[in-house]
Amino acid sequence: MSGREPTFLLGRTECGAGRQRSRSLPVDLDKIRAAAERVARSEGLEVADVEWKIGKQRFLRVYIDRVPKAAAGISDAAGMIGGTEVVHDPFPKISHADCERVSQQLSVILDVEELVPGPGYILEVSSPGMDRALKKPADFERFRGRLAKITTTEPVGDAKFFEGRLAGFADGKVRMELKGKDARTVELPLETIRKANLVVEF
Repeated sequence: MSGREPTFLLGRTECGAGRQRSRSLPVDLDKIRAAAERVARSEGLEVADVEWKIGKQRFLRVYIDRVPKAAAGISDAAGMIGGTEVVHDPFPKISHADCERVSQQLSVILDVEELVPGPGYILEVSSPGMDRALKKPADFERFRGRLAKITTTEPVGDAKFFEGRLAGFADGKVRMELKGKDARTVELPLETIRKANLVVEF
């Protein structure tokens, strides 16, 4: 069968199968993200991340989140974050109904605009989870004070891996407070960040 099988997950799900060669046509994630963002905005939500995974099956995963209450004071443009204090929301309150609405609307757009060519795939729409990925400048400001792990593509100082408290974003750089015997504050250029995630704390 072709087409998608929408699923609605409230926790972050990892795909166990790794990437592998496929004869299916490549997808344009930028166009898919733009479509997802149009749908999310219409529902008063935002897109946290979009993933395309190919294993035994093809998976398109879209992570949605609530827009922070003080989002009016945030800009995604580097160096433009400021204004009102952002309300920290470490546990996104995304409902099953939110996921279902976004999935239904997005699946129609994906079909009409033929954004996922090739054989069938599974569309999953879910919350980003407590270990959510950090992608945009606004993410690092929104979760100021939270513990995070960041990996860079090239060394900053003498390291590529950092774990500490987020201290905001300014001038194109993520500020992070490192603890331990070598406690200090580091500034990581956004363009060098390969992966960044919140750390779950209990």
